[in-house]
Amino acid sequence: MRKGSDTVIDGSTRIVITGGGSGIGRLVALAAARKGAHVVLWDRDERAARAVIAEIDAEDGRATAVVVDLTDADAIELAAAETLMLGPVDVVVNNAGVISGKPLASLSVAQIERTMRVNAIAPILVARAFLPAMRDAGRGRIVTVASAAGFIGVAGQTDYAASKFAAVGFMESLRAELRKERSPITTLTVAPFYIDTGMFDGVTTKVPALLPILSQARVATQILAAIESRRTLLALPPLVRFVPAIKALPTALGDLVADALGVNEGMDAFRGRQAAHRDGERALR
Repeated sequence: MRKGSDTVIDGSTRIVITGGGSGIGRLVALAAARKGAHVVLWDRDERAARAVIAEIDAEDGRATAVVVDLTDADAIELAAAETLMLGPVDVVVNNAGVISGKPLASLSVAQIERTMRVNAIAPILVARAFLPAMRDAGRGRIVTVASAAGFIGVAGQTDYAASKFAAVGFMESLRAELRKERSPITTLTVAPFYIDTGMFDGVTTKVPALLPILSQARVATQILAAIESRRTLLALPPLVRFVPAIKALPTALGDLVADALGVNEGMDAFRGRQAAHRDGERALR
C-alpha cells in the first residue's frame, strides 16, 4: 500500500469513504476499486450504497457497505468496529456533507445541529475511531473533504461555513499532532469551490475563469491522485489556496475583493438537491 512516503492505492489497500453512495464519494469509490482497492462505503442510505457496490461488482471490484448515521456518535463507533473486522484500514475519506443553504434567521436549530454534526463533528469522530488501529499498523492516511468555505465566510452559508472552518481547523491540528509524534500517518484536506454534484444546484460564479463550477468527475480524479501523493492540501481551483490572503487585507478592502469575485452572490439562486431530508437540509454530497 505504501511506497516510500507515498500512499499507493492497489490490491492491498482498504479505503473507507463516508457518503459513498452518491456524488464525489461514489466516484472516488469507483476509481479506487478500479485500482484494486477494497472499498468500504459508509452511507445512511443503504439502497444508494448497494447500488454503488453493484457497479463495483460489475467491474469485478471489491466493496462492502456499512449503514451508518454520522450524526450518531455511538453508530460511528459501531461502524468502525464492523469495518475493522474486515481488516486494517489504510485510507479514511471523510466525504459526507450536508448544506441548508438558508440565511441564519431561516435556519432551524435542528438544521444547524445536523450541519455541525455531519460536517464538523463526524470527521473528528471517524478519525478518532480509526487512529488506534492505524497506529498499530504503522500506516494510514486520513482525508477530509472540507470546502473553500472553510477559509472564508459566505452569505447564505452561515452554518455550513462554520462547520467547514471547524473541519479545516481539525485537520490542521491533527496534522500537527501526528507530525509532533513523528507518526507515519498522514493527512489530506480537500478544499473545493462549488461542485456540480447536485448538492449545490442553482449556485453561480461571477468569475468562472478564476472560480469555475467544478466537474465532479475531475474532482474525484484529483482527490484520488492527491491521496496517492504527499500533499496535505488540495485546493480546487488553485485560487482557493490564496483565499486566506484576502482576509489578511484590511476588512473593507477584503470585502471589495470578495465582492469583485462574487463570493457572496453565488448562493442567491441556490436550490440544492430536490430530495431534501425531512428536517430541511439538502442531501449528502
